[in-house]
Amino acid sequence: MKLLKKLSVLAPLLVAPAIILLSCNPSPKDKTMSGAIPVLNDPHSFAKPELAVAEHLDLDIKVDFEHQQVSGRASWKISNKAKGKEIIFDNSGLNISKITLGGRGEGSGSEEQETTFTVDKDVKYLGTGLHVAIAPATKQVNIYYSSGKDAGALQWLNPQQTAGKKHPYLFTQSESIAARSWIPCQDSPGIRFTYNAKVSVPKELLALMSAENPQKKNTTGVYEFKQVHPIPSYLLALAVGDIAFKAVDSRTGVYAEPSAMNKSIYEFADMGKMVDAAEKLYGPYRWGRYDLLILPPSFPFGGMENPNLNFITPTIIAGDRSLVSIICHELAHSWSGNLVTNASWNDFWLNEGFTNYFERRIDETLYGKEEAEIQEEFGKQALEAAIKDMGADNKDTRLKADFTGRSADEGTNDIAYEKGYFFLRTIEAIVGRAKFDPFLRSWFDSHAFQSVSTEQFVAFLNESLIKGDAALEKKIGIKDWIYGTGVPANVVYPKNLWSKDGKFTKIEALAAGFYKNKLDTSALKQEVATSNEKRFFISRLKSPLSLAQMAFLDKEFKFTASNNTDIQLAWYTLAIKYGYTTADQRIKDYLIENGRMWHIIPLYKEMMNTPEGLKKAKEIYKEARPNYHPMTYKAIDELLK
Repeated sequence: MKLLKKLSVLAPLLVAPAIILLSCNPSPKDKTMSGAIPVLNDPHSFAKPELAVAEHLDLDIKVDFEHQQVSGRASWKISNKAKGKEIIFDNSGLNISKITLGGRGEGSGSEEQETTFTVDKDVKYLGTGLHVAIAPATKQVNIYYSSGKDAGALQWLNPQQTAGKKHPYLFTQSESIAARSWIPCQDSPGIRFTYNAKVSVPKELLALMSAENPQKKNTTGVYEFKQVHPIPSYLLALAVGDIAFKAVDSRTGVYAEPSAMNKSIYEFADMGKMVDAAEKLYGPYRWGRYDLLILPPSFPFGGMENPNLNFITPTIIAGDRSLVSIICHELAHSWSGNLVTNASWNDFWLNEGFTNYFERRIDETLYGKEEAEIQEEFGKQALEAAIKDMGADNKDTRLKADFTGRSADEGTNDIAYEKGYFFLRTIEAIVGRAKFDPFLRSWFDSHAFQSVSTEQFVAFLNESLIKGDAALEKKIGIKDWIYGTGVPANVVYPKNLWSKDGKFTKIEALAAGFYKNKLDTSALKQEVATSNEKRFFISRLKSPLSLAQMAFLDKEFKFTASNNTDIQLAWYTLAIKYGYTTADQRIKDYLIENGRMWHIIPLYKEMMNTPEGLKKAKEIYKEARPNYHPMTYKAIDELLK
């Protein structure tokens, strides 16, 4: 998942109704759902898979836009390991009409037998445990249900909220644990299962899932899907809308609303090259096709790595391919996250730190070392800001997290993404790529389609790379990185572009000269040319800036009119801060049309710093709120209340 930009200080605001984290402290001996079923030490789930675990889902649902409801049957093939009398699923606001045992898939003549079930008292952030009575020989549990009106994973869009303005649209966001709000499941990243699905939708719409997908609409409105690889529940995904498909090459392509297709195909023309580059680095792509779904603007993230079909925000369609590193990120999740998954949300860095590292290696392969190092510099800035916001001694700055009694989304910050990245980057610098690349390839290969803990990674690092070398172990400093707060002293930060004649050094000098009204305009235009250079230049400007200085920069670079959302966020933040009202209308339009939470929440926060700004923020939000995902508007509701 790509959030850019993630601001740790705002994480407590992101408490979606079905997203939880009550925490755990798994011991180094804990294992996850691969082969034998151990105790699942996951406080985010009521499930007890060591007793009874779901292994395959047959889903048969109808999507009802009129009532904004998903309803049908979730049939789970289970393994009753303990030969006990119950299996426990996670549930958040689902309406359960009945549950049966047996039937489909349990032999000819088998009939479903209705069973009893109980639902626990609701737990904040967690939802409820769904306890189903079973027999020792039970192999299948059929849950008949419908989603509730406040299902946290579902966003229902009316036609006006789409690009085409003609048909409604539905998309899901199951990460972290919102899958339980639209499908009864054992909602833990440590539990993996395969699935088949039949989805009925209005005939004029196309349905897509995180599985093998159709490439065009049919005449019935009934679509069937198959995911042959075991995935965790947070990768369950569904989208329904007026959607078309166009191939990029033989195994990659783009799904989008017809009106957005041409721009999308142009922007993501390098998809095939990205897959090729990724495979050369860390092994074969194992999911069959790699396609993108370009969602309406209300999608709250930069991207979501749903297998086979990554969900992507349209806000990265800048017209010049300047933001396509997000695709490198979501593609990298096909290895780090989807193939090898964090066992719990306290191990989230295993997903995102690895993916940031892999993303920047793809960037380097395709776009050069300078581009990768620029991205690395932005990562450094983000990490330093997170540490400053949280405090260097804050326990939440540890890679091995502990979110007891708090929301899972509090872990979605730059500690997991950027401290995780710089840990791997530091190991690479110490041992060299000749050793580090085979090590990472072996990690992915040996743990494919498994969920793993931080402790398992540490054990693998010791066994496969350090190999008893005490000096190397000390040089890497594993304990400081994993269990220590702040950033260890041995961190390897980008330096080539900070050399005497480096790009960053020159831009920093230009920014300082501009602040002192000693500006070489020709040098400015020469050194600050690409989108990333412009973004970096904005980040190095000293405060305060006068309105005349803001106007000059805007005339030179047309920042206010930019279509690059990273530049827009950086520039609009300054415009709000210094009262540059020329940008007001563009800022308003941006907030109304863009639902990407970490590109809009910082602007609302900046507005709140003055009484006039707070009034303006509330006026804009009243108009914009209907366009936002539940996760986004609940966060801003909390912010502006």
